[in-house]
Amino acid sequence: LKLMGGFYLTSFVFVVVVLGLVARVAGFSIFRFLGFIKEEILLVLGTSSSETALPGIMQKLKRLGCAPATVNFVVPTGYSFNLDGTNIYMAMAAIFLAQATNTPLDLRHQITLLLVMMVSSKGIAGVPRASLVVVAAVLPMFGLPEAGLLLILGIDQILDMGRTATNVIGNSIATAVVAKWEGEFRPVDPSAT
Repeated sequence: LKLMGGFYLTSFVFVVVVLGLVARVAGFSIFRFLGFIKEEILLVLGTSSSETALPGIMQKLKRLGCAPATVNFVVPTGYSFNLDGTNIYMAMAAIFLAQATNTPLDLRHQITLLLVMMVSSKGIAGVPRASLVVVAAVLPMFGLPEAGLLLILGIDQILDMGRTATNVIGNSIATAVVAKWEGEFRPVDPSAT
């Protein structure tokens, strides 16, 4: 319960504070933006797969006013390389497993673990629970037993919903921000921003 609560709280703070600040700097409201893509967020929460929302996100971002070339480049690239929710999950899962198996990790090891997880997640498959494979591959590098994954396997579906939604939100906001910064944003629906 602590892992699930901590993960969802961290993801919420990341979306509202970090992505909210990025959105504000770019000149739009995070809450209005989330309302604009709420159907895609619900679809991702239900399927735990970001690919199911890909066509809808791309259409909505174009309808919002992002240039088609920007949407067609940034969204698919983000799906492979901008995995905010996955990185939050993998780092928290690894630290949880270290604590659960009583494996000491000093601050240097924790930072190294985070960096290795970030690099290892690039290009991860967009299928449910693919991040478990990456976590399993990285755990032995830090002396953590792969068998510890059994502790989180039962709750992984619940966590997968949140990490996938965080990924889609982050990629959508990144696309809108890039479009605004590149001057390729022509508002179609002013009430959406």
